[in-house]
Amino acid sequence: MNISKFFRAVLVIGALFAGMTQSAQADIVTYTSDTTGGPTFNRPLEDLSDLSIVGTDVAYRTIGFHVNADGEYTFLLTSAYDGIMFLYQNSFNPADPLTNGLGGSDDLFGQTTSGFYGPLDAGNYVLVVSAYNNGDAGKFSVTIGGPGVITAVPEPATYMMLAMGLLAVGYAQRRKMQR
Repeated sequence: MNISKFFRAVLVIGALFAGMTQSAQADIVTYTSDTTGGPTFNRPLEDLSDLSIVGTDVAYRTIGFHVNADGEYTFLLTSAYDGIMFLYQNSFNPADPLTNGLGGSDDLFGQTTSGFYGPLDAGNYVLVVSAYNNGDAGKFSVTIGGPGVITAVPEPATYMMLAMGLLAVGYAQRRKMQR
């Protein structure tokens, strides 16, 4: 590991622990999932300058979240494979992964840990967890910490499932009343 990555890692870990004592509203959340069998895309380079030539068909998972306060937030990914993550503001489109991108991170502590920190405004964000190479996938854990409350934002498909469920319940109730 080179010295610059070591200091970057120390800053990310330090910022994560510092966030625990910033205020009573500070929040730290952890999301776990698995990219195995997930949708695929041509991931961008870590600096979002272009698309990758080695990660052209990598599985990914998205984590939508909302922060209610401006401030420095930290992101730490630990994966069972060579993972990489990207942060997007408001929305993520796998067909256009360079739009809305704020930053990416690869190889913080070796190939299975990535992380970064930086200022976020209150609002909605999408964290995309993926792999460096095609064919890599597996379980991962992401920890997000910062000065505000961090809440999950369901994907649009979740809202559609909720609407379909409510319609089904309403239809069943109507049929029951007609009998």
